[in-house]
Amino acid sequence: MNHEMEYENTFVELKKKKRPKKSGYFLAGFLGALLGLITGVFGVFYYLDNFLEMPESETSLVATPINIRLQDEVYYAVAVAQKAMDSVVGIITKETYNNAFFGPQTTEGIGSGVIVSSDGFILTNSHVVSDGRADSIIVRLTDGTEIEGQVLWNNATLDLAIVKVEREGLQAAELGDSDALIIGEPVVAIGNPLSLQLDRTVTNGIISGLNRSINIDRYTVMKPLIQTNASINPGNSGGPLLNARGQVIGINTAKIISAEGLGFSIPINIARSLVEEMIAEGSITDVYMGIRGVTLAVYERQLNVSLSADYGVVVVETVTGSPAAKAGLQTGDVIQSINNTKIVDMGDIQRHLFKFKPNDEAELTIIRNGEEITLTIVFEAKPEDF
Repeated sequence: MNHEMEYENTFVELKKKKRPKKSGYFLAGFLGALLGLITGVFGVFYYLDNFLEMPESETSLVATPINIRLQDEVYYAVAVAQKAMDSVVGIITKETYNNAFFGPQTTEGIGSGVIVSSDGFILTNSHVVSDGRADSIIVRLTDGTEIEGQVLWNNATLDLAIVKVEREGLQAAELGDSDALIIGEPVVAIGNPLSLQLDRTVTNGIISGLNRSINIDRYTVMKPLIQTNASINPGNSGGPLLNARGQVIGINTAKIISAEGLGFSIPINIARSLVEEMIAEGSITDVYMGIRGVTLAVYERQLNVSLSADYGVVVVETVTGSPAAKAGLQTGDVIQSINNTKIVDMGDIQRHLFKFKPNDEAELTIIRNGEEITLTIVFEAKPEDF
């Protein structure tokens, strides 16, 4: 008999085995269930005796300790908040305006600021202090004390302002280097979102982008800005954006309302020299060129003309006796760079001027009648009426 037949016969033999009687099924099932019940009960009591320490009474219950291992980002956020919290202030402003139907009306604004000097100098946004038009400014410190503040300097183009309170021994924040930022590094924002009831709210995120530009309105562009996904809301404006070492690397200024996770901050390096000059001198001396100009694209569109330049600011007027007039700038010239820095709009010129002091020189590259020309300008202190 071959192996195949042996297999087939065995299979037939199994099929021919008699089935057990039904009473046998019932008895076997009953005994199995009883044995399982006894085993289960024994197992439960064995587990309770050997693995659980039963409380003597309800009052002796003690929660089992749980060790939580914090992630790195939690550690840095805690450390940054502890380091910088006392340097963040709330700013409350009141401004009076004329309503066409109800006459003079008073509005109240709420923002944030960061202490940059222990003797009361505070950096914030220009729009937080109503671009210098606020009738009154109250600064709330970390201990709840409210002190009257005074705007020493502000600039709407930069959206920066410096406020002073008469108080010594304040906790000044450490300023970092915004030029050293890299996309993806962690950051923390501290401020007063929506109201002072939520003062010094801490949010964290990362650097999402650098050198961003956003349109505030039809004619105003803010740049260069730091983009972050750290939550920034109305009231956060003027508060600090900090790196993982607790250093201020930006001043929070705007959020895209139609999207989440799109907040923007002014790089601290733009404000650093201004803050240092204010602390050292007690004032900031602005310089000026003495022109009125318009972006090339706007000029061409409004006058329906085409100039022989791809970008720049068209000089519409030069002020008599100004640095621009002395340098030889003329109406119709297209300014394309200052010291090799590209100029696209008047905002670029105004932002660039903060790098200069009276009597500083700079080279202007312009297009005049289709020809590129280089002029040298000597800056002067800006007159109060300019």
